[in-house]
Amino acid sequence: MSPTVIRRFVFLMFIAFALTGGTVMFYDSFFERPPGDYETERGSMYLSTKDYADAMENFDEALVINPHHRGAHMGRISVLIALDRHDEAVAELTILIDFLTTNLTEDDATGWGTLAAAYANLGIVHDRNNRHELALKNYIEALKVDAEAVEGPGIVDRILHNPSPSTIRKRAEYLYAELKKPKDQQVLRKPEVDAKSRDYKP
Repeated sequence: MSPTVIRRFVFLMFIAFALTGGTVMFYDSFFERPPGDYETERGSMYLSTKDYADAMENFDEALVINPHHRGAHMGRISVLIALDRHDEAVAELTILIDFLTTNLTEDDATGWGTLAAAYANLGIVHDRNNRHELALKNYIEALKVDAEAVEGPGIVDRILHNPSPSTIRKRAEYLYAELKKPKDQQVLRKPEVDAKSRDYKP
């Protein structure tokens, strides 16, 4: 490769780096972010690649900085669910739900979305452990708190992966119908469908 091409490439990389750094500095200067946000974002990136140990480490770091960081709490819970540590997930969801219901204000849209997601995740954990009545109860609570927050994947995700994904509303309606039947006629688990269920993050 010619020296001119290399110099041009280095120069362009320098400009790209400077622009990126400038954008971050501009954002940080004008938009104050809650303490623990960076650590939570890093945790979410590790979670998306299923690097659960690093994800948990970052969520824990965020909570040391900001013990009430909702995203970090939900991130920890997502890791616990992914690792099938369901008892721990239930315990943390219960604590988070109690905290949010006690401390939320009417105008805290993000908080209500987090509460809805917490109820939805609690329903999912109960569902996976054959506690279907409890699952239905929590799904209903999630929909009552903020149905939009738990409506399922967005349009891009549907186009790329699944045009008709399972949602909390669909699962609640299905469970409601099945639980009304005699026990010997109930079909409460569909492994091929249940395997596609995902936890919710606000």
